[in-house]
Amino acid sequence: MKELRGSIVPIVTPFADGQVDYDRLVGLIEWQIESGSHGISVTGTTGEPSSLTLEERKQVIQVACQAVAGRVPFVPGTGSVNHRETLELTRYAEKVGADAVLVIAPYYVRPSQEGLFRHFDAVAKSVEIPVILYNIPGRTGVNIEIDTVARLKEANPNIVGVKESNKDFEHINRLLHRMGREFLVYSGIELLCFPILAIGGAGFVSATGNLLPHKVAELYNRVQEGQWKEAQDLHYWLMPLNDAVFLEINPVPVKTILGLMGKIRPEVRLPLAPVSPENRAKLEALARQYGLIQ
Repeated sequence: MKELRGSIVPIVTPFADGQVDYDRLVGLIEWQIESGSHGISVTGTTGEPSSLTLEERKQVIQVACQAVAGRVPFVPGTGSVNHRETLELTRYAEKVGADAVLVIAPYYVRPSQEGLFRHFDAVAKSVEIPVILYNIPGRTGVNIEIDTVARLKEANPNIVGVKESNKDFEHINRLLHRMGREFLVYSGIELLCFPILAIGGAGFVSATGNLLPHKVAELYNRVQEGQWKEAQDLHYWLMPLNDAVFLEINPVPVKTILGLMGKIRPEVRLPLAPVSPENRAKLEALARQYGLIQ
């Protein structure tokens, strides 16, 4: 198994005139790898998976996997509100060469813990590659409880970790205490990237990595090198940008700044809408402050 630690960047899905812009997607991946990101993910929350058709999701996964070409771990998001669709996407990701998959808790339906167990258990048993659970209660309406994670791990050796987009830092401490620090726990909350590393986390999946990949990767590298003061300084230096990428719903602000940088067209698909003029001005000012645009 590849080392699934560090800054695994959740790449946006670029659009051009309503269609997926695969050339820009490949360009973003090249830039990420050149900038030192430790891994690549697509079709997670930041990649607008619910706005893509099933075939588009497969195509994005395939194109991204080919672009990564084994240089860093490739961990696509394969979860859906639909169980069979999740199975299909997860198996497809394994087929095209993904190193692991990131599987979100089904959203909207708010399943019980038993429902979550049966869903993830079936997904993990459908493939041989590592499975990372994705817990984001603010979007799914349900929390993957620690007992459920432990039960799933016991039943499935290929469940190797959890991405925690959970603001309850106590929950994450107790999760690592219960599961052990060899279990891969990633921060999905930008302001918790550094704190989760401090308690033994494996890394993070941060939307901010789309904008400053070298600095977000550096945060992990500094901790690995024992440079705690420098990591702490970087944590606070990144904070205004971490806050800005959530001025509106993710990934609208991220795409707006990438558009200002000339990396993509800042298109989103309905029901998402372009950023408001007021927030666009704030994002542009911050992008200048961080040297992202001249």
